Amino acid sequence: MTHEPNGGPERSTASQVPDATEASAGLATQPQVDDGDDGVATAADAAERERQLADLLADQPVHVIEAHGARFTLLGTAHVSRTSAETVTALIRSGHFDAVAIELDPGRHAALSQADQYAKMDLFKVFREGKAGMVAANLALGAFQQRLADQLGVEPGAEMKAAIESAAAAKLPLLLVDRDIGVTLRRVYANVPWWQRLTILSGLLASVVSREKISEEEIERLKEGDMLETTFSEFAERSERLYRPLIAERDAFIAARLEQEAKRLPALPDGQPRSVLVVLGAGHLKGVLAHLEQPPEATPAERVRELSALPPRRRWGRILPWAIVGIVLLGFVLGFLRDPDIGRTLLVEWVLFNGVLAGLGALIALAHPLTVVVTALAAPLTSLNPLVGAGFVAAGVEMWLRKPNVGDFANLRRDVTSARGWWRNRVARIFLVFLFATLGSAIGTYVAGFRIFGRLLG
Repeated sequence: MTHEPNGGPERSTASQVPDATEASAGLATQPQVDDGDDGVATAADAAERERQLADLLADQPVHVIEAHGARFTLLGTAHVSRTSAETVTALIRSGHFDAVAIELDPGRHAALSQADQYAKMDLFKVFREGKAGMVAANLALGAFQQRLADQLGVEPGAEMKAAIESAAAAKLPLLLVDRDIGVTLRRVYANVPWWQRLTILSGLLASVVSREKISEEEIERLKEGDMLETTFSEFAERSERLYRPLIAERDAFIAARLEQEAKRLPALPDGQPRSVLVVLGAGHLKGVLAHLEQPPEATPAERVRELSALPPRRRWGRILPWAIVGIVLLGFVLGFLRDPDIGRTLLVEWVLFNGVLAGLGALIALAHPLTVVVTALAAPLTSLNPLVGAGFVAAGVEMWLRKPNVGDFANLRRDVTSARGWWRNRVARIFLVFLFATLGSAIGTYVAGFRIFGRLLG
């Protein structure tokens, strides 16, 4: 049984909702309710609860579908919405559901439910494993969401947190059905051309520093998507390459995970299907519903495995850094063979361009003066060794000189909601030192490389 919004374009929106009575009728059979006096609710009490449920669902994007031995109530939400949070809490407390599934992966669940999640972060490990860019992107995405929430007095991810807490209070299983955000971002990165990556990055940075006020009515309209899609909505609408890993793949992943979890839920004694409330961004409603109705031939485990795979690193991406090093060294050799003075000039220019620009990057990030000096000295050498970057050295020195304290980690979420906070918070500033030093060194490498061969060919 499926209830769909009436009419409208391809994606579900807050204005495209089913009739409230029809939607609530698709929920699980009502259990008996203790009225506090004689133990069982009267027919009037049950009718009142039904009416309240209908009222809750009256302006909510919702689908109800029976598939894979379970009845799924797909509830579309906005991730910064007081109404969404209240609706989720009321639905779980209604007693209609046997389990709650939410659009979170284990990492985001931990970040949302554990206030000290960032305090447990091993910064050195993050940089050593090459995850600095991903963590910085997560912080920027969270900052965008936090900025919207601050304008409305609503906690970011309030409806997800409400689902977590209400499910625990009702002793219901909590199912985490979204794909790891790191995998999603890497698949997005691999699926778009380099010029679009720059556009996305600039849009993300703009969303962090923008102070434009957004009304609660506009927030409710964000139910057309989820936090990731909202941030990148302008690009996702224009780019199939971006839309696929950001939305379409996650629709398929969520549906496959729901199918997996449905098979693990114990059957009810009367043989009725288990009722699962699925809390997710409304932009996923139509896609998830389609996959639940007509799943691919592959098993859910195979689909989850395929959609969780990290994109293979392009061969040229592994070869190019070493090729650049080889070409630069060849330029030095040719310069010295032609004329020792030319060779020395090329070497000095290499050191200056790399050192100055990498040091300038660290300086823009307001790194410690000693960090700036060390970065400038290290960059000409790290540029000839793709295994160790100038940003890694700069971040390591900055961590050593200005070790973040407990307060920096505790205030990280809020500090990154403003441009000034990125420079004020020691944890966030370390990421800026890494990113700007890396960018400066990269620019220095290309500028110096072109000058080397310009002199040799000129």
